[in-house]
Amino acid sequence: MPYSPVDIPELRLEVLEKFIDKMPQPPELVVTQMFPSTKAESATIKWESVTGNRGLAPFIAPGSPSHVIAPSGIAKHSASAAFISEKIPFTEEWLNNMKKAGTLQQYEAAKAIMAREYSKLVNRNKRRKEWMMVKMLCEGAFDYSEESGTKLAVDYQIPDSHKVTLIGNDRWGESTADILGNIMDAKTTIKDATNGNIDFMMINTSVLKLLAKDPQITALLRKDAFGDGSLYGGNVDKLVGVNVNVLAGLLDIPSIIINDEAYDVRAYLTSPVIGGSTTVISVDNPVDYIVGANITLYNSTTGANEVATIASIQIEAGTITLSAAPTNSYRAGLDYVVMVRRFVPDNRAVFAVKSIEGVSIAEWKDAPFGIPRGYGLTPKAWMDTDPDVAWVRTQNKGLPILYHRDAIYQLQVR
Repeated sequence: MPYSPVDIPELRLEVLEKFIDKMPQPPELVVTQMFPSTKAESATIKWESVTGNRGLAPFIAPGSPSHVIAPSGIAKHSASAAFISEKIPFTEEWLNNMKKAGTLQQYEAAKAIMAREYSKLVNRNKRRKEWMMVKMLCEGAFDYSEESGTKLAVDYQIPDSHKVTLIGNDRWGESTADILGNIMDAKTTIKDATNGNIDFMMINTSVLKLLAKDPQITALLRKDAFGDGSLYGGNVDKLVGVNVNVLAGLLDIPSIIINDEAYDVRAYLTSPVIGGSTTVISVDNPVDYIVGANITLYNSTTGANEVATIASIQIEAGTITLSAAPTNSYRAGLDYVVMVRRFVPDNRAVFAVKSIEGVSIAEWKDAPFGIPRGYGLTPKAWMDTDPDVAWVRTQNKGLPILYHRDAIYQLQVR
């Protein structure tokens, strides 16, 4: 008689749901925790965004009707919710140890495997949600796939005046860089647009190094100037060795968030790659790859690998164009490519207000899916036979939405 999830307590729906509820939120997923979550009515997410926050109620004569207010800079948005789903198999040997364990040790080992692998599954789903939230803040747009495989994109329409790219020697780390001036411009732009003050600046350690080594900043923090010598003391960043709170105090920013969390994207080749000649490679899903990034091509049999640079990406065609042909050849369906990237780009500083007049500038919208209708991170388990395999799946569906487009300032510093 074949197993069913009911036969194994660890695979029952209520147990999997409790496992998700009790799992602590990964501390490195900071952006997801900044903004609230609410439920959407359907899989098509609709929202309105505004710019500006300095209106005055008009004067009227006594007994006259009130004026009708029209929110300034309002825009209507609509996008399909992103569907996130992944499953993992547990084999016949695992099933035997869980159902009819030969020893307690075997049973406990099988339980440990279950907990470890399911934790990975849950965290991968949460990391995708974090990826979307960070993309909204840092890029103002991102690409994703619909359930049918259709490639989609969402653009939050950040004002052009809030997307600034430094050029030439004005880039951070160059000879005429003016980091303090750039940050003042960011603070002033958000203040003028929203009447709010910046709540945080988010960067990774690559940009933190540029801040810590900037001559203007180090001069101001000397003991004989305005500092007390604490830039390199106290609660210092583990990688750069500077006290981020001291920098935040100098820049008058409530919080500098150092976000070094990274992710990897893996895709299998769908056509052969011929060493020395192939520059356009076909993969099963190129959506998450980034132009200019390095990718590593792997031979799954030998483990041999080499690094190449992405010159362009054709989403609909499912292809990635490399800047130069790889040295070795790779096989379709067996070999794969991997890109490792930080959530926050190495060249970006993002400034934002968390809320305006007590209302969050953004939130995550959970979309309904499944039968019965569900919201949020949802588990499921089922059995296959021949061979006996237990499948465990996590699913989520939703989209980050942005209510105040001008509450974010994106600065490309190099």
